[in-house]
Parts: sequence; structure tokens; C-alpha cells
Amino acid sequence: MTSPSDQHRTVVRDSLAVGIAVGAYGFAFGAASVAAGLSVLQTCLLSLLAFTGGSQFAVVGVIAGGGSVAAALGSGWLLGSRNALYAMRLAPLLRPRRGRRLLAALGTIDESTAMAVAQREEPLGRTAFWWTFAGVFVFWNLFTFVGAAGAGALGDPRRFGLDAVVPAAFLALLAPRLRDGRVAWRVGAAGALIAVILIPLTPPGVPVLASTAALLLGTERRPP
Repeated sequence: MTSPSDQHRTVVRDSLAVGIAVGAYGFAFGAASVAAGLSVLQTCLLSLLAFTGGSQFAVVGVIAGGGSVAAALGSGWLLGSRNALYAMRLAPLLRPRRGRRLLAALGTIDESTAMAVAQREEPLGRTAFWWTFAGVFVFWNLFTFVGAAGAGALGDPRRFGLDAVVPAAFLALLAPRLRDGRVAWRVGAAGALIAVILIPLTPPGVPVLASTAALLLGTERRPP
């Protein structure tokens, strides 16, 4: 039988592994952000203060598409609002007090939530949350700076195709979930239709974000 100390070490190890893997993806965000026209400082502050990858990519995607700052921030806020639901699920587990509430709110992201709720015991769940949050936060911000500074040193990032990082990264995340060719075709067709309809009606960047609603066609349906 595994001892409590061994379980603790396993959770910490797995949490840090997730932190490193997800944090390294910050390099793509840093490069994409600079390619979209943000400065290295603005890019780093976005990772430091917003700290939710999906929302950050949404902001950069709208700006890269020519959308306004208001549209970009609005899209990012809508995408990040899901974290409020995570917080409701995690509140009974974490029970943060006073100052730690703000820190827990910042650390409530997809990865920390998933790692926390996957544990069978509450102490291990809390350990998984805090270590995953710490790992992702440190490495995400580190690699964001590396990606942004590296892209800036290269000159115009579009010369190297870094302006395509956002859609390429999105497709990389999406591809494993669309192994069925028929599902992929339906999702692609529906996404294109949504974008075509919205292009003349909405600001630049919004049609691309709205078209992601087509992903609902690729979700698995489980029998009741």
C-alpha cells in the first residue's frame, strides 16, 4: 500500500510536470502576442495579471484580426468567465482564508482545477491545486517572456510566420479531438458558415472567435 508521503510526492511530481508542459506553451503566446502588435512589456503583463491562456490567446487573436481593444478584452473576459464556475467547484475543497482567496482566484485555471478534482482525498486535492498553479504560473510567465523577447529580436515576426501561431496552436489542440473525419468536416463547415455570416456584421476578430462554437458538434454524446 502506498504511504501518504509517497502519495504526496507523486501528486507534487505530476503537478509540476503539468506545470512545465503547459508553461512551455507560453512561448507560443509570447511570439503570437508580439506578432499581433503588442510590446514585450504588454505581453508579459498580460500573462502575469490575466493568467488564463485561453483568454490571452483570444485577446491576441482579436487584435491580430484588426479588432478593437474593447472587443479583444471583451472576448477574453467572456472566455475567462468559466473560471468562476471552477471556483464554485473548488471553494469547498480549498477553503482559502483572507489573503489566500485572491491568490486562489488567480490560480483557478483549467489545469489546477483538473488536477485538484482528480484526487481522491481532499489534502491531496489541495496539494495538486497549489503545486499545479505554481508550476504553470512560473513556467508560463517565463516562457512568455522568452517567446516575446525572442520574437522581438527577430524583427518583424510576420517574416517568419509567427502571425500564424494562434490559429496553428488552436488547430494543434483541436486535432486530437477530431479523429473522426465526418465530425471534422461538420465542424469545419459549420465554423466557416458562422464566420462568413458574421464577417459583414461584426468587428474584425469576432467572426473567428464566434466560429469556435462549431466545436460543439465535435463533443462526445454519452447515453443517459
